[in-house]
Amino acid sequence: MKTEERINSWLQGEYDEDTKNEIRRMIRENDPELQESFYRELDFGTGGLRGIMGIGPNRMNKYTIGAATQGLANYLKLSFPDSSISVAIAYDCRNNSSFFALVSANVLSGNGIKVYLFDDLRPTPELSFAVRHLKCQAGIVITASHNPKEYNGYKVYWNDGGQLVPPHDKNVIDAVRAIKQVTDVVFEPNKELITYIGKEIDDIYLNKIAQNVLSPDAIKTNSDLPIVFTPLHGTGVSLVPKALEKIGFKNIIHVEEQDINDGNFPTVKSPNPEEKQALDMAIARAEQKNAALIMATDPDADRVGVAVRNKKGEIVLLNGNQTASILAYYTILRLKETGKMPSNPMMVKTIVTTDLLNTIAKADNIKLYEVLTGFKYIAEIIRLKEGEEKFIGGGEESYGYLGADFVRDKDAVMACCMIAEAAAWAATQNKTLLCLLDDIYAKYGFYAEDLLSITKKGMDGQAEIANMMKDFRENPPAEIDGSAVYMIKDYLHGKSIDLKNNTTTEINLPKSDVLQFFTTDECKITVRPSGTEPKIKFYFSIRLQGNDESAGKSAKEKLDRLLAVFNSK
Repeated sequence: MKTEERINSWLQGEYDEDTKNEIRRMIRENDPELQESFYRELDFGTGGLRGIMGIGPNRMNKYTIGAATQGLANYLKLSFPDSSISVAIAYDCRNNSSFFALVSANVLSGNGIKVYLFDDLRPTPELSFAVRHLKCQAGIVITASHNPKEYNGYKVYWNDGGQLVPPHDKNVIDAVRAIKQVTDVVFEPNKELITYIGKEIDDIYLNKIAQNVLSPDAIKTNSDLPIVFTPLHGTGVSLVPKALEKIGFKNIIHVEEQDINDGNFPTVKSPNPEEKQALDMAIARAEQKNAALIMATDPDADRVGVAVRNKKGEIVLLNGNQTASILAYYTILRLKETGKMPSNPMMVKTIVTTDLLNTIAKADNIKLYEVLTGFKYIAEIIRLKEGEEKFIGGGEESYGYLGADFVRDKDAVMACCMIAEAAAWAATQNKTLLCLLDDIYAKYGFYAEDLLSITKKGMDGQAEIANMMKDFRENPPAEIDGSAVYMIKDYLHGKSIDLKNNTTTEINLPKSDVLQFFTTDECKITVRPSGTEPKIKFYFSIRLQGNDESAGKSAKEKLDRLLAVFNSK
């Protein structure tokens, strides 16, 4: 269907008058947003929907949410024909999130499906927990994670508490695409099938997190450890301070301006804890209070950024790979020391996450699985290995971590508790988290990583990203920064090419538009389009021997050169 046909279908279809009047205004004023809003349908991808809010099929609104939910309802009925179906729904602080959650609840209930709807905003990981705890067949969370304020999203979970994976992801996509007109959607609710949930689920979830503590004595000794926390206007404020207090921390310092739930995110350019500016106010508060630990969660509280003090007393940010390495090292160490290491432990990480985790796990004979980018694949491994191997931790470089399997998505509430606990334990050894990181580098080698994200907006940007990936496949680099490329992994075609031996082996993972280049100087470069943002991403990872200042300096110089090379592409 062409753009003009889509516009006419909305003007002539059973859409509300406010929507039609807005379309007429855009036509009258020749608004460029009209083309962007109607040139395609917002694709229901393997993770659900994510897009800019507004009218039209390429925007997040009542009708695109309604169609997605109707498709999900239809698929649930096919998948569980002899069962009483229920779905849990949560939402974050973004503009329209509570409205979109109610639209979803109305459509599901209108289709005869029982709904457990959170009574207020809640972290995404609590939704994952609630799906399993309430024995639901699916879950929905309304969030666009760390995207700018113009965005919102719709993520779907299956009955294991993880996001959709094959075959359900493709099947739900097909069911959603089968909704051809607005009259296919049942918007009228059956209110008797909607049950509101809240504190009772919070309490059970927080109790499970508290049971995961490995060093209660260290927390008791350092219960006054000053911890600055900011939710960046999001859902973290509802549970992170409570969780920290529950496990024994008494000195939680708030950034009051950012405790206010606001989908416009007025105090930050972007509510993304990967970006230093997002932590500026928290760092300023830490300087005022002489705090040594700062944590910031994104709007739906599934990711956490961390800042700590170095030996000079300066506050520095940890990247996602460093935090994941500290948590893995600490967890393994304390499980062994307390005699709580399970008989068949395993960890999981994504292919773009630091290989330092591989080295740490291998040193203690712990099996580590590598999966595609996306925490849903980590959840899938947990499900597939359940009863055979015990998950003890995992994560991804984009600031997402999980320390126990009662949640099946990255969990910043749990991670904040783990990070604070590790800091408290380190303090009993007269160390800081950075000291632990130095210990890790001294034992396993110095690893350094960086990320380059290039934004390409709109339909032209989408085409440009596709062409960049095509060019990398057809014209791969023979060398990078003076080092020969000896191996290429192409996850879209499922093959690993050894250029030295001229051999090809199969990659036993789902197909994904990802390329990796490995060089002779232990450098790995990964290229992939973002699945949630209009970006192409370049991940750089290098390994050097030693952990002294010269290694750090060499690593920074190398990473700077790599960033410059690929930024010019």
